[in-house]
Amino acid sequence: MKRLRAVLCGAAAAALAAAGLTAFATSQAAGATADASALSNRWYAAAPYLMPHDNNPPDPGAIMDATGLKAFQLAFILAPNGGGCSPTWDGTSPVSSDTAVGSVISAIRAKGGDVSVSIGGYGGTKLGQTCSDAASTAAAYQQVITKYQLKAIDFDLEEPEYENTAAIAREIGAAKILQQNNPGLYVSVTTAGTADGTGWFGKQMLLEAKSQGFTPNNFSIMPFDGGFNGASAQTSALTNFNSVLQSTFGWDAATAYAHEGFSGMNGRSDTGEYFSQADFQTVLDFATGHHMDRFTFWSLNRDRQCTPVDNNGQTSGTCSSVAQSSWDFAKYSVKFAGATPPTSPPPTTAPPTSQPPTGSCSAVAWSSSAVYTQGNTVSYGGHTWKAKWWTQNEAPGTTGEWGVWQDLGAC
Repeated sequence: MKRLRAVLCGAAAAALAAAGLTAFATSQAAGATADASALSNRWYAAAPYLMPHDNNPPDPGAIMDATGLKAFQLAFILAPNGGGCSPTWDGTSPVSSDTAVGSVISAIRAKGGDVSVSIGGYGGTKLGQTCSDAASTAAAYQQVITKYQLKAIDFDLEEPEYENTAAIAREIGAAKILQQNNPGLYVSVTTAGTADGTGWFGKQMLLEAKSQGFTPNNFSIMPFDGGFNGASAQTSALTNFNSVLQSTFGWDAATAYAHEGFSGMNGRSDTGEYFSQADFQTVLDFATGHHMDRFTFWSLNRDRQCTPVDNNGQTSGTCSSVAQSSWDFAKYSVKFAGATPPTSPPPTTAPPTSQPPTGSCSAVAWSSSAVYTQGNTVSYGGHTWKAKWWTQNEAPGTTGEWGVWQDLGAC
């Protein structure tokens, strides 16, 4: 969702980045069944985004216990970075050989939850850009549905793909094929939000869907990173988007709201907008009051407090930059699904603040609370590391060669 994904979320590690998530997956995967039939559409509509490969993934089990959340929107399925028409996680990890995300899904299901999988997002190469037609694009996504026994899927159509008319036609065509071939599949389509509801490319996408006779469960907009200022600007955009849906498809207002969704960003957005818990409550009241179909946000990886709280005026992929308790924003998704979050969630485990011994390293030791910018060097785990861009609380070596830290070798 917007620039943050391209900078902080676009590169995936070959293994799960967080030890807590890995341990959760390992302990739960054995014997877990992939029964995804228990959840209602309301839960899939309320599933917040979670990157299982990047941005210090939180423990889904801890979130479920603390909030009552049952559904997660796992992101993102892309084309291989080297090209081709086969699905991968984040462009680097082939779905065909995946075991890590599969274990996480099994663990979530073992606790009574389920997942939707999101395709696309901001940055990276999308399958609609590399596959030759709608049928081959759908076949690639069908591999994901079949492997993980999915009951829900999200088409996140935004820059730069949604500026490619042919690619969007293939994505919409693929969505229609998947909808037809997988009865009951919950399909959401997410795109950029503007004060007018959505921009020119978003409106062209809607016209493409109309021309192909495709109607998903909802069309969701992301009203952030576009000059928005709190909830009132977001509800205004949702009202205007409702009018766009009416004029495009010939629906009345109630029918349009029943096919409309909200996808927000918790805390500080990429462009410096701030969305608090109170803003989320206001938008939630609007969504439920107008009987909208979806309420989600980017992301659970960010649903925890930064240190310092304002993160020195920076946007992070791993914390929100607003004062909060862990998983505060997830509770609004739980409410949208029709459940009541626990009033006294169990305590969460703080991230480690120490590092392994560094031997004779001369660079300053890495600190989880320090802010680093491009070119800064630290010592960690007996190696010297150099920052490629701004970072905080991302330990060197946890996100692989595509992460923020470049390994300069042993000290």
